Amino acid sequence: MKALILVGGFGTRLRPLTLSVPKPLVDFANKPMILHQIEALKAIGVTEVVLAINYQPEVMLNFLKEFETKVGIKITCSQETEPLGTAGPLALARDKLIDESGEPFFVLNSDVISDYPLKEMIEFHKSHGGEASIMVTKVDEPSKYGVVVMEESTGKVEKFVEKPKLFVGNKINAGIYLLNPEVLDRIQLRPTSIEKEVFPKIASENKLFAMVLPGFWMDIGQPKDYITGLRLYLDSLRKKSSSKLSNGTHIVGNVLVDETATIGEGCLIGPDVAIGPGCVVESGVRLSRCTVMRGVRIKKHACISSSIIGWHSTVGQWARVENMTILGEDVHVSDEIYSNGGVVLPHKEIKSSILKPEIVM
Repeated sequence: MKALILVGGFGTRLRPLTLSVPKPLVDFANKPMILHQIEALKAIGVTEVVLAINYQPEVMLNFLKEFETKVGIKITCSQETEPLGTAGPLALARDKLIDESGEPFFVLNSDVISDYPLKEMIEFHKSHGGEASIMVTKVDEPSKYGVVVMEESTGKVEKFVEKPKLFVGNKINAGIYLLNPEVLDRIQLRPTSIEKEVFPKIASENKLFAMVLPGFWMDIGQPKDYITGLRLYLDSLRKKSSSKLSNGTHIVGNVLVDETATIGEGCLIGPDVAIGPGCVVESGVRLSRCTVMRGVRIKKHACISSSIIGWHSTVGQWARVENMTILGEDVHVSDEIYSNGGVVLPHKEIKSSILKPEIVM
């Protein structure tokens, strides 16, 4: 079985982290975002993953070659020379996706984090006998999204309504699809949208079915949602395999700490924190709702909340970092500095406080 992951663009919403690596390689819960998906695909028997990509393919490929052997799955790239939307890349990768087996293939949006109930999706797809299955998820504010209107009992999709003013339903496209090869016959090699052009046509022929996603879902393509996604992911990890989470008198709630990180005396860590490989957290530090990436040093009595600390950065003693501060790679925050929502580009030194949310070039 095969799968295509839509990697696409430049990841502008997650800058400054994406100034250092392509977005799918940004760490989430201590491993690159895309690896969560590749591991889930491998677990249900997918043998080859195709990455649809238009930005820094060599960086992606070099990095993923090392995972091919680790994960034991074939990873190839299909490179767009111009952005092809969400459907064009399928036409471009047609020869990589179709083989004599005639099996359906998965398509995933690379920003989506969830429990990936892919095995259940295969069962669902077989049971309805249609041409395509899409995963949908329930949201509180459907007016911000494209809503999928479906028959509750069968899952048959009736129509799509983009950002509805009036309530038509609360289920939105979750960016996980299972498609029969004949869907590719509907897609031309040009910039085109699978949600707006391809799926509505399949739905009009009564061949598109939607499965409601059990468990959590988040599009983590921007910082606020990344932090929320981490909370949901750690929550789900607690239910599934809580042995991976840390515990101890200095831990509050769900905390993921890499085994190579060190944590000093008298710290208070959590809830909803991920601490990456090789990090050093000195004594008396307070961390909550934040991600601390590989090789970061947090000095004594610093306090970090609702923030993302990029690779190999340093936060000084008694510093306070909060309110969606994002430090790019190798940023150094001096002692006793306050950052209120600062977004700091890589390789900067911060010597004066950032009192209101702003970008520090």
